[in-house]
Amino acid sequence: MIFRVYIALILGIFSCSGAADFRTEISVALDGSGDFRSIQSAINATKSFPDKDIRIVVGPGIYTEKVVVWSWNTRLSILGAGRDKTVIRWGDHFDKMQMGRNSTFHTASLSVEADDFYAGDLTVENSAGPVGQAIALSVNADRVLFERVVVRGDQDSVYVGGENNRVLFRDCYIEGTVDFIFGGALAVFEQCEIHSKADSYITAASTFQGQSAGLVFIDSRLTADAGVSEVYLGRPWRIYAQTVFLNCYMGPHVLPAGWHDWEKQAAHETALYAEYQSSGEGAAPDKRVSWSRQLTAGESQSFTTGHLLTRDGEDQWFRVRSRE
Repeated sequence: MIFRVYIALILGIFSCSGAADFRTEISVALDGSGDFRSIQSAINATKSFPDKDIRIVVGPGIYTEKVVVWSWNTRLSILGAGRDKTVIRWGDHFDKMQMGRNSTFHTASLSVEADDFYAGDLTVENSAGPVGQAIALSVNADRVLFERVVVRGDQDSVYVGGENNRVLFRDCYIEGTVDFIFGGALAVFEQCEIHSKADSYITAASTFQGQSAGLVFIDSRLTADAGVSEVYLGRPWRIYAQTVFLNCYMGPHVLPAGWHDWEKQAAHETALYAEYQSSGEGAAPDKRVSWSRQLTAGESQSFTTGHLLTRDGEDQWFRVRSRE
């Protein structure tokens, strides 16, 4: 009899542990009608390394908080109510952080450190203003997808880091002033608007030596504030920088030379700065710097989204929308 009771208790414990599954959908609302009032609180409540996707659905409003998706919060989605309705806003900048020469990397309003992350229909903003380095969105993870996301900032708005990490921005709006898209990851910007707020540089790639690609812009539009008229497509943060524009419209703010070497002569031999079928007043293939390239139709096939983001034996993760 005692043995039977013991077995029943053991079976009950295992049954309860199996039934106590984790939640896969969590809501956030400023008015208290959701599970949490802050996005970070919701992230902190999710299961670490889950075996299925977790969605955080965020209601409209301005969420004045610094948000981090920790490396153990894999397979996470943050779904806003609309690109101008749900806003993550914070205002850290280099001088404010006082963390030494690497202070820039601590300034992000939203930091993504976990693989298999998705964000859609929201805005990420660094509100510090034109005060120097101030990241709005930082990504140090693989298989990360942003759709219908607005990123607002000034210098260093978007950082994409990590050797061979893959990031896709689809139908997004990104604005900034100096080097406002930078880093070493393989990042594709598909059907995006890239908006310059000052005469400066759009990209500062630090592509790792031997990596298949760096920053790639496909079917995107380069626009600018009124009065902005001297913008370079990019300059090499590191000498193996790769930045490619394919089938992109370029406004008159883009300088005919196109590219700047940041006084790094070696980059003329090691960097890949290239275009394919640029259009608009800023497209000037005959006037670009001699060490940049105009790709052939055949060469351009190496820079399609599918070719860049899919590896051997891997599903095309970027075609699966986490909202569905």
